[in-house]
Amino acid sequence: MAKKKSAKKDSSANLGFEAKMWLAADKLRNNMDAAEYKHVVLGLIFLKYISDSFNEQRERLDSESRNPDSDLYVEEESERYEVLEDRDEYLAENVFWVPPEARWKHLQDNAKQPTIGKLVDDAMEAVERDNPQLKGMLPKNYARPALDKQRLGELIDLIATIELVAKSDVDSGNEGQKEPGDVLHRSKDILGRVYEYFLSQFASAEGKKGGQFYTPGCVVRVLVEMLAPYNGRVYDPCCGSGGMFVQADKFIKAHASGNGNGGKAKVDIAIYGQESNPTTRRLAMMNLAIRGIEGNLGPEHADTFRRDLHKDLKADYVIANPPFNDSDWYRCDEDVRWKYGLPPKGNANFAWVQHFIHHLAPNGFAGFVLANGSMSSNQSGEGEIRQAIIEADLVDCMVALPGQLFYSTQIPVCLWFLARNKNDGQRRDRRGETLFMDARKLGTMIDRVHRELTDQDVQRIADTYHAWQGADFLAARNSPLAAYSDIPGFCRSAKKEEIAEQGYVLTPGRYVGAEAVEDDDEPFEEKIQQLTQELYSQFEESAKLEAAIRANLEGLGYGG
Repeated sequence: MAKKKSAKKDSSANLGFEAKMWLAADKLRNNMDAAEYKHVVLGLIFLKYISDSFNEQRERLDSESRNPDSDLYVEEESERYEVLEDRDEYLAENVFWVPPEARWKHLQDNAKQPTIGKLVDDAMEAVERDNPQLKGMLPKNYARPALDKQRLGELIDLIATIELVAKSDVDSGNEGQKEPGDVLHRSKDILGRVYEYFLSQFASAEGKKGGQFYTPGCVVRVLVEMLAPYNGRVYDPCCGSGGMFVQADKFIKAHASGNGNGGKAKVDIAIYGQESNPTTRRLAMMNLAIRGIEGNLGPEHADTFRRDLHKDLKADYVIANPPFNDSDWYRCDEDVRWKYGLPPKGNANFAWVQHFIHHLAPNGFAGFVLANGSMSSNQSGEGEIRQAIIEADLVDCMVALPGQLFYSTQIPVCLWFLARNKNDGQRRDRRGETLFMDARKLGTMIDRVHRELTDQDVQRIADTYHAWQGADFLAARNSPLAAYSDIPGFCRSAKKEEIAEQGYVLTPGRYVGAEAVEDDDEPFEEKIQQLTQELYSQFEESAKLEAAIRANLEGLGYGG
């Protein structure tokens, strides 16, 4: 019988292999700033991925070229080499073409050379040259003098070990023990997990800066599990390093057996995104590419408020973590997005909310992170905008999260969920209703300053929302929440009229009430009599103690 994992381990995937990789890589960082080192490491991981994918296809072509029953069969070795170096044979299988100077073996063979930095830069240039879709994506500053070439070579040797661990070995914790053929089995998932884990660790190392490109995985899982984006257009206008898209892809694959996806493992979503920071945008593009996810992040980096790269998009799902309380943003007063009121120049929160609404399809849903102040602020017209959104019956659910989840801030934040149509025929008619959830008591501390929601926490929040919606997601997941009911202190469904009575404040604590105290079935009259007797008994004991203390003081000559 397998050993039961702790709550802490349950809250993140099995990180044994990834954690060891990180510790080894971080030792090589020396005095380099984490924000700079991040691009060094993640660029190499990406290069390793495309080289491994290329090698897999090359081995397949080699095998087919030796099979007399294959259309690719050739007798001469010289002809076989032509097959193996036929670029079209790779592009046809959506495999990046990797020229000889960029193949990982070439780099690893020269890892100890003082010219390794230039060799890596040349490899990145060659990959971009031969794969136009990667143009401008890869870092190309490995030859700079400030980067220790000996440590760079050691890092290349370290990343080379990723292929030595098969997926089955990593999942079971038996890294290093591989069966014949396992090397070919490792593939995208291992590299993707390493990339994702390194992103989280760099975010932690960078602190507040890290929050600009990375949203904690547990928060992303809550958003994705609640929205359940099985198919359609998924849009994130401030996509950071692309974690929302990766999690949406994972969600569909995890629920591939039915559950609205027709039993298909194929990901039937179209991804649209935008990012204003050029280096963060490159991280996102690599994050998608390393998992084989196609996405439209626009032709370049751009500020969403200055230049909306997807102006005509109507998304089925909007999922985002915009900058908290951003005061440095561009506002055009005549913007068509300000349907519910002109957002204040000093805070972009309700500019983001209205941008999300503007891009929602007729039956679309939006789920996003905002600072807690967005639920109650009445400054600079924010209260009026929130009231207009509530009166339009767009707010489907509000979730208060615990503090210490984010690397960028220790303050607690909230999740907003908007529904363009609360009577879409796929769920029960929820018009005039909003679900409130207070999840501030959930989560587990993973270190002194950071909290993480466990898998059980994420499922509890998502299942409560789906049960309230009357959705079909629960049956296939064997959820105990077969039907929704209010739980004092945790969740409550409130009418729009009640929200108006509360001054259009959306703080869940105002609605869910106090947590129910466990009932011991003892009649009230008997309980109060018992408690009264206990109290009088304590009074008597107190009087005896007071008398004894007075006597001792008098004996010492301090009597009053």
